[in-house]
Amino acid sequence: MPPQHFHLICVEGSTSSPKAQVTKPNLAHSTVALVEPDSEERDPWDLPEIKDTGVPWSALDTRGKALRVLVSVLKLILLLGLLYMFICSLDILSSAFQLAGGKTAGEIFQDSSVLSNPLAGLVIGVLVTLLVQSSSTSSSIVVSMVSAVLTVQMAVPIIMGTNIGTSVTNTLVAMTQAGDRSTFRRAFAGATVHDFFNWLSVLVLLPLEAATGYLYILTKLIIDSFHIQSGEAPDLLNVITDPLTESIIQLDESVIRDIAIGIPEAKNKSFIKKWCQTYTNTTLKNMTVSGPENCTAPSLCWVDGNTTITLKNMSETYYIKKCQHLFVDVNLTDLAIGLILLALSLLVLCSCLVLIVKLLNSMLKGQVALVIKKIINTDFPFPFGWVTGYIAILVGAGMTFIVQSSSVFTSAITPLVGIGVISIERAYPLSLGSNIGTTTTAILAAMASPGDKLANALQIALVHLLFNLSGIVLWYPIPFTRFPIRLAKGLGNITASYRWFAAVYIIACFFVLPLFVFSLSLAGWQVLVGVGVPLIVVLVFIVVVNVLQKRRPDFLPAALRSWDFLPLWAHSLAPWDKVVGVCTAKCCCCCKCCQGTNEEHEEQKSVLNGTKVHKAVPNSSQASVLLSC
Repeated sequence: MPPQHFHLICVEGSTSSPKAQVTKPNLAHSTVALVEPDSEERDPWDLPEIKDTGVPWSALDTRGKALRVLVSVLKLILLLGLLYMFICSLDILSSAFQLAGGKTAGEIFQDSSVLSNPLAGLVIGVLVTLLVQSSSTSSSIVVSMVSAVLTVQMAVPIIMGTNIGTSVTNTLVAMTQAGDRSTFRRAFAGATVHDFFNWLSVLVLLPLEAATGYLYILTKLIIDSFHIQSGEAPDLLNVITDPLTESIIQLDESVIRDIAIGIPEAKNKSFIKKWCQTYTNTTLKNMTVSGPENCTAPSLCWVDGNTTITLKNMSETYYIKKCQHLFVDVNLTDLAIGLILLALSLLVLCSCLVLIVKLLNSMLKGQVALVIKKIINTDFPFPFGWVTGYIAILVGAGMTFIVQSSSVFTSAITPLVGIGVISIERAYPLSLGSNIGTTTTAILAAMASPGDKLANALQIALVHLLFNLSGIVLWYPIPFTRFPIRLAKGLGNITASYRWFAAVYIIACFFVLPLFVFSLSLAGWQVLVGVGVPLIVVLVFIVVVNVLQKRRPDFLPAALRSWDFLPLWAHSLAPWDKVVGVCTAKCCCCCKCCQGTNEEHEEQKSVLNGTKVHKAVPNSSQASVLLSC
C-alpha cells in the first residue's frame, strides 16, 4: 500500500495568543503534531485542471497575433512530422522483430499436434504476435496454414491470441511516461485497459468456443450465405509511410509462411528482400528419370534404350530489378540486422513520443485545450448520454481503419491519456473501436486473397471480428460490467506508487505466463489440468476473499478478514520495493566504485607522467556511497 501523507504543524508553547504563530516559531517551546488530511482529497483520476495562463487573444497587437498564428502553424507541422516518424518507427519495429524472431515464430506454428490444444493455440498466437509485433502478419500466417495443415477450428484460438499479443505495444509506450507519477498513473491505466479487455474476453470466450464452436459456426454460415469474390485491399496510410520504411528495410514475408507450412528450403532463406521485381517462366522440358514409375503421366513418358524420359514443368526465375533499401547488400545475419533496427526504432520511437508529449503540452493550453477536452470527454445530454460511448467506438474503428493498425492508434492516444486530455473512461471505448477497426482491415485484406484461399481467409477475419464484438457485448453495454476500467485503475494506482511493478506486469503477463502455459501444454493434458486447475482455484479464492474483505467482511471468519496472518512480503509490495531500492543502490554504488577506480588509474598515470592531480573532496553523500562500497 502507498504511504499515507500527514501534515506537520508547529504550535507555540505560549497560549496567550488565540492564533497560531506562523513566522519564526520558538522551536524550544513548540510541539509537532501529525494531523491526517481531510478525507475529501482530490481524486487522482480526475483530469488536471487547465488554466489559461497566456495572454488573451484580444490583448495582442497585430504583430503578436501574427506571431502566435505562425508559431501555432509551425508547431502543428512539427507535430505531424513527429507523428509520421512515430508511425514509421512502429513499422520498422515490427520488421525488426520479424528479423530477430520470425523464423522462430514460423517454427512454433509447425507442430499441428500442439495446435490442436485450444490453450496451446491461444498461447502460440500471443507469442508469435509478440515476436513479429503485427497481428496482420500473424493472421496471414494462420491463413496460409489453414490452406495447408490447419483447420479453421484450430485457428480460432490462435486468432484470439493475436488480439492479446498486439496490445503490448501501447503498454510499452506508456513506460516512457514514468517520469511523472500522476501522468504515469493515467498513461499506464489507459494502455492496460486494452490489455484487460483482451484477457477477460479470452477468459470467457475461449471456453465457450471450445464447448460450442459458435464463432466457427456463425462465420461458416456467413461465408456459405454470400457469394464473395476476391478483390484488392486498399492501401491508405501505407501509401504515405512506405517510401520511408521501404528505403530502410524490405522483408520477404513469404519466408515465414513457408517455414510455417513446412517447406524445408525456407529455413535457409533470408528475410531480407533483395529483388523487388522478378519474372518466373514455366515451360515443359524433357527430363531423364530413373524409371517409368517416376514419370509425370503414362502418356508423357517414353523409353529410349536404357533411358526413361518424361515431360515436366520446369520453372526458372529471372531477377529483373534489385531493391534499393539500406540493407540490400549488407553481409550481416538476419538476427544482427534485426537487433540494429530494434535499437534504432526504439530510440526513434521513444524520442518522438517524448517530443510529441512536450509539444502537445505546449499546444494544448488555454481555450484550445478546454475545447478539446470538452469535445472528447463530454457526454450527450440526458437521456442520450449512453450514445457517446458508442460514437467513441465508431471513431476508434474509423481512425484505426485509416492508419490500418490498432497498435498505432492506441499508442497515439496513450500519451493523451497521460497528460489528461482524454479520460480513461473515454479511452476505453476508443480502444474497443480500434479492435473493430483492425478486423475490418483484415477483412479487406482477406478479400484480396486468391480464389483457393479466399473462403478460409475471410472466415478467419470474420472470426476475429465476431470475437471482438462478443467482447464488447460482454464488457461494455452495462456500466457495471466495465471491469477493464476498474482493473486498469487499480493497476495504475499500484504502478504510480511502485513504478518498477509496470515492468514486472509486462514481463509476467506477456512472456512468463504464456511460456509457462505453453510448457504445460507440451507436457500434455494431464499435466496441464493437474497444475493449472489448482492454480486457478487458488486465484479464484484470493479474488473472492479480497472482494468480501472490502464489501462484506462479516461474511468471512475472523482470520480471513485481513491478510495480516501472512508474512508482509506475501500481501504487500513494500518489502519488495525495499529490495528493488537496495538493488538499484548497489548498481549505483558499483558505478561510483568503477568511476573511483578509473580516477585512481588516471592519478597513477599522472604521477608517472610527473603531473599532479588535485582531487575534489567528496561531500557527505558521496562519501557515504564510497564507504558503503
